[in-house]
This record gives sequence, C-alpha cells and structure tokens, in this order.
Amino acid sequence: MARSAPSLSSFVAGEISPRLEGRTELEKYRAGASELLNMVVHPHGGVTRRPGTEFLGEVKNSATKTRLIPFQFKTSDTYILEFSDSIMRVYRNGGQVLDTAKNITGATQANPVVITSAAHGYSNGDEVFVSGVTGMTQLNSRNYKVANKTTDTFEITDLYGNNIDGTAFTAYTSTIGVNLVSGAFTVGETVSGGTSGATAFYVSDNGTTMNLTGVSGVFQSGETLTGGTSTETATTTAADTSTSGGTSEKIFEVASPYPATKIFDVKFVQSADTMYLVHPEYAVRTLTRTDHNAWTFATPEFTGGPYLDLNTTSTTVNPSGTSGTKALVASADLFASTDVGRLIKFNGGHAEITAFTDARNVTISIQSNLTASTATVNWELGAWSDTTGYPSCVTFFEQRLVFAATTEEPQTMFFSKNGDYLNFTSGTNADDALIYQIASNQVNNIRYLSATRVLTIGTSGGEYVLTTTNDGPVTPTNAQIRKYSNYGTANVEPVQVADVTMFLQRAKRKLREFKYAGEINTSGYIATDLTILAEHITEGGMLGMAYQQEPDSIVWMIRNDGQLIGLTYRREEEVVAWHRHTIGGTYTGTHEGLASATYAYGMVESIATLPSDSGEDELYMIVKRTINSVTKRYVERMKTFNFGDDTTEAFFVDSGLSYSGSATTSFGGLYHLNGETVASLVNGATHPDKTVAAGAISLDTSATNAAVGLAYTSRIKTLRLESGSADGTSQGKIKRIHSITLRLHETVGVEVGSSTNEVDRIPFRTSAMAMSAAVELFTGDKEIEFRGGFEEDEQIVVQQSQPLPLTLLAIYPRLNTFDK
Repeated sequence: MARSAPSLSSFVAGEISPRLEGRTELEKYRAGASELLNMVVHPHGGVTRRPGTEFLGEVKNSATKTRLIPFQFKTSDTYILEFSDSIMRVYRNGGQVLDTAKNITGATQANPVVITSAAHGYSNGDEVFVSGVTGMTQLNSRNYKVANKTTDTFEITDLYGNNIDGTAFTAYTSTIGVNLVSGAFTVGETVSGGTSGATAFYVSDNGTTMNLTGVSGVFQSGETLTGGTSTETATTTAADTSTSGGTSEKIFEVASPYPATKIFDVKFVQSADTMYLVHPEYAVRTLTRTDHNAWTFATPEFTGGPYLDLNTTSTTVNPSGTSGTKALVASADLFASTDVGRLIKFNGGHAEITAFTDARNVTISIQSNLTASTATVNWELGAWSDTTGYPSCVTFFEQRLVFAATTEEPQTMFFSKNGDYLNFTSGTNADDALIYQIASNQVNNIRYLSATRVLTIGTSGGEYVLTTTNDGPVTPTNAQIRKYSNYGTANVEPVQVADVTMFLQRAKRKLREFKYAGEINTSGYIATDLTILAEHITEGGMLGMAYQQEPDSIVWMIRNDGQLIGLTYRREEEVVAWHRHTIGGTYTGTHEGLASATYAYGMVESIATLPSDSGEDELYMIVKRTINSVTKRYVERMKTFNFGDDTTEAFFVDSGLSYSGSATTSFGGLYHLNGETVASLVNGATHPDKTVAAGAISLDTSATNAAVGLAYTSRIKTLRLESGSADGTSQGKIKRIHSITLRLHETVGVEVGSSTNEVDRIPFRTSAMAMSAAVELFTGDKEIEFRGGFEEDEQIVVQQSQPLPLTLLAIYPRLNTFDK
C-alpha cells in the first residue's frame, strides 16, 4: 500500500477529451478535468462559477429565430441590435430602447384594462412599457401588448396574449399640478375645471400636486378647480396643460430589410455611427444611428462601380440620349428583369437601369452624362445586382472598405478607393479602387475577411493572406495573395484575439487559430487545431462565436444542441481551456435538426459581446425555453464576475431579476417565468425555492437585496487520479481517498463527493450565525473527510447547486493505493 498526496493546482487545460484519459503522462492531463460544467477557467489556473444571466426582455416574436448584433460607437456608447423577421429592436445599458412616451389619462378597473391616452398612435400587437401610473400601481414596470385600439384608447394583454384583468386593481388616479390649495378638499368629491369643464374625483394632495381619479375631459393650464362638496378651490400651474397619471412607451422598432430566414447569413462591419451590412441576396445596406431611438437603414449609392470586365462580344448598347432618363437598346439579348437597379458604364459615363421591358430594351437613369448617344461595344455591367448577387463578406482594411464573394463571383474581392468608402473607381494610382480575384484550381467561396496587420481571407477550400510585393500599403499594382492552408472555413464569422484570427473549419467541428509563424515568404502562417485535446466538446458543430476580452479572454460559441461553449484563451501563457455551459430552464421541441425532446436546459441561439468601462465585457444571448407550455425567446445578459465584497449582490440564477430597496416580502416582475420554480438569494442567504404565480413570489423573510431566477448547477469533475504507487503507476489499482483539502477563494456552500450522485455539502455557517443572515465569503483551505470507497477509477466532484459563488484554486487529496 502506497500513501500519496497529489496536487491538483491548475486546470488551465480545461475539459479534456475522453480519448485522452489514458495519457496520464501528458502535462495537459495534470492540468485538465473530466468535466467543467458552468465553470469558467481563469488564466491563473483556478476555476470559478459562471455568473447567472439577467432577463432583459422578450424578443419581438418568440415563434421565430432571432439574432443579436453588437453596435459600438465608443466603449461608453454601445448597443445590442435585435434582428427578427424584418424588424430591428435596440438594447442599451441592459434595457430596451423605448419610443416617445405617451401620457396615460385613464385606466379602467375592468377585464381587460382599457388605457386612455390621447392620440397614442399605437397599432394592435405593439408592445409597450407602462410606468409611473398612480393609483393603479399594479400596471407599472411591465411590458404589455396593445389590443382593440381606438384613437385615444387601447386594451392591454400580457405577452402571452391574455387579457389583463384589472377588476381587483386599485383605482387609477391622475396627477395634476396646482399652485394653491385653499383649505381641504374632501376625499371622493367631484373637482371641476372652471374653464375646461373637465371633472374628476379628488384623492389626495401634497400642496403642490393633486391626485385625481375618474378624469373626464382635459384640464387646462391656469384654470380654477372647485370642489363640489367642500367648495374649496385650487389653481392649475401654468406648466400643466393636461392630466397625467403615468406613461406608456412603445418598444422602439425599425423595419429591417432582412426576413427571419436570412438574418444569420448577414455579415457586417462598422465605422463610427455607420454599419455596413451584406447578404448575397440583398443590396448592400447601411445602418446609421443619430440617437438612441433614431436608426435608419439605407441603400448607399456607390460611385465608379464596381463593374464586371469590359464586354468582349459583338453586342452593342445604344442610348436614346446623353442625360436624364433614357431608353437603352441592346443589339442582342442582354438584360434580365433582375437587372433593375444595376449599374452600366459606357460612352464615357454611367447609368442605373430603372425599368425592364425585354431582354434587349431597358430604361436607364444617367448618373454621369454620356459623351455620345451612339451604339458601342465598349460597355461594362455592374458587378452587383439581383442577377449576379451581392457581396456576402465585408471588412475595413488599410482605409478601404472591402467587399467579397457575390453569387456570380464567389472568389472576388472589391476594394474601395483609399479613404473614400463608397467610391469604386478603378485605376492604377495608389489610392484607386481595385478588384482582385483569387486564382485557384477549384471555385471556393470566400467565407470571411479578417483584417489585422494583413488581410486574412477564409474560403470554403483554404486560407489565404493578402500582402504586397513591397511590404507597403495595398495598391492596384502591388497586391498579391498567398495560400497558407487547405482546411476550409465554415460560413461562420471568425473572431479576432489580439493578432490571431480564430475560425471554424468547414465541418464546424474544429476551431483553428490562424496566426503568424515566421517569415511570410517561408513558413508564413499556420492554422493550429484548438480542439485537439477536447474534440468531444464541439460535437454536433458550432453555430456562432463571440469574443469576451475582459476579464479572462474567453471565446464563446453556440453548439448545435443549444449549449454554450467557452474557451479561455491566453496563448502567451499557453492557456487553452474548454468549458461547457447549460443555461437554466427547460425546452421541449425540436432544435437545429435534433429530435423533439425535453431538454434540461435553455437553448442558446445567438450571442454577442460589448465592451464596457466596468472592467468586464458584456455577454448577451438569446435563450429559447418552454415557459407555461409556450416557446419563449428571451434576451439575457450574463452578469459580471465581480459581484462585490459579500454575497448580498451575488447573482447566480438564470433569466433572473434583482432587487435592492426597502424591506419587502414580495418579489414581482417575474411574469416571464410564470409557472416556473425559481431559486432565490435573499440578503445574501439562500432561500427556499418558490413557484412564480401572477409574476410574483412571496418570500419567507423580508428582503432588502434579492436575486431570483432559474437555478443551475456548476461542477468540476477531475480526471482519474494519477499519484503513483510502489511499483509504478496508480492506474488500474484500487485506491481510497480518505480526505481532501479544497483551496477556495471567495466561496460559500460547496458540495464534494466521488460522483454527482454522492456529494456532501460542506458547512460554512457556524452555530453563532442567524439562519437568515448572509455567510461571509470564505478564502482559504477547507479540510474534508471524503466519503468514498475503494475504487480503481477514483475521481473527485466539486459542485455548487445553490445560488452562491464558488472559486476553486486547488484540490489536495490524500489517498492510499493498493498494489495488486
């Protein structure tokens, strides 16, 4: 029997493939784990529980797949754009951007509640946010859908379409400013406007503001209000021209050119307040922002092309004039109905085709005057159109806007003039636009353009780098392309980490890092497989990626089965660590071709990251769940890793909400989780699970701080221990762990055992602590008597199932190995 005490003090190899469980001699084996679920690997070596996700809002239409796109003007001015079926919404600072507020002047105690708001302008089905309502406060801080609208009224339903029943709500009151109260009005008496004739029932006042209910008509500025019973009077303030008891604000939306079936094929690049979006079936679009709720899609006007090669046939084109709108006649079949909107260049000018008659006759709008109205064989048709397709990739490189890969020219790149993004006038001057086609034995579509020190080009058949013959800026006369690998790229946008481009290989199973490896003319660039030690973790394929630079440099990916995959990547420290995440909740149905089933987690469908000034980048996601037997898609944001100095601000629930304020035993606003069982952290202490009803739960203890949402479990499971024995390895021999030491950092409430079914909760609370009080964060060593048996494959499980933090720095087991 050999006694040993191995040290598991680093997990920077992440979750290791089952195929490597026999490679105990590998250095990565000693720094790896068999399972890392909802745990993030720190570059320092330890692992920490991922934060929970905060509910921000439901997507426009939960029945259709929706995508998130980041928009960053500067680190302090960032947005998340929600693209659904031909509609775009906007999130800012973790909230939905709202349209102009409309005053509410009435709300009925009826089923359904009917809101009065003069000339509100809403349509049935619009989603609105209601706040500031006086009296009928049950309506506040909640989203509703508009139904049965009239010019000045509308009914409200919840987001499931159920009527809001206000029969048990408190009475609505309006608020009107007054500058004098001469005496005391009587509660319930009728108050009348001396000029307007408007009436209402008096509720209360504070000397400057009067609360009224049952308002009929509109009070006017400066008129005298008289009580019907008390005959007291008050005068409205000059600033107040109407009554108001709350506001409704429509969720801001703008029409998008992209239907739901196309949004995940849209690619984009941004410069300041303008984003360029491309899709092979749609003309290039710009998206510009002038205010938080002022966004505009437009089709930019390009000058100078780009054009296809000069005609080499005998076909001529003949215009009926040199300027304005004219007819254009071809000598042979040339045009198609899909050419409307296409450019054509001839006779020293250029025009846009505006109407199609037949294959030989079209109408053109001449944009730069022609030098002659005679037939010519020297013409060039525009490279982009409904006939030839539009670019499917875009980026900026060396002050040029670069497009690539139309349907007809999938291997061609189009570079704008230097510093003039919409000008594609070609030539031989250094700043002229240029068109470059990759020459290869096969036609392999360009899938991405990634600009770093060089321009990396990923195609379906290989990876290329655009350089120059003289190491200077790219010009029409010095550009050259070299091929460095033949892996092929999936049609998924890559991410850039420092000077490395990370891309998915064609089958979407392998993530590769395309990086500089030496002299560009010799070794050049390599594309290393980052999944070699964890090929199992990308099984099924990956659908999207986003990079969170701070705090730990993590590449996030969506797996085909809806799980969230993380890769902690710090190449300079040789940290390449995979971890897997399941978002709280359940989903019943089909997903990305998977069989219909009930899945024990929410399905992540889209992710995006934004930088922030807080020291941590923000990860946003769309999660699909089954709530009350209905499919719901929610926009959520992962909370920050740094939650503070104690557990009162900790947030380890998913699709959750938090509260901070005066003591309360009711936690509301949970309408998005109606019928769900939720976990709670109240004043930093755990709390019994509750089921949400009517958007709220009742707490067993009064709360000033609380976080409520869906529970999830975080877990690390070690690989089979290798501690040696008297005659060599300990593998294949009976072992018994009798105790372990966990080295923890800012942790409360750990569970430890030999398997997920056999874990013991380690106490952190002492007998002197009140059960409702928060346990202080613990940093240090916990000595634990291990409940295990005599096993050949001894492993250690450390997990957290309560809504509390866990950071594990090291595991020090003490065990006996029995030689056979």
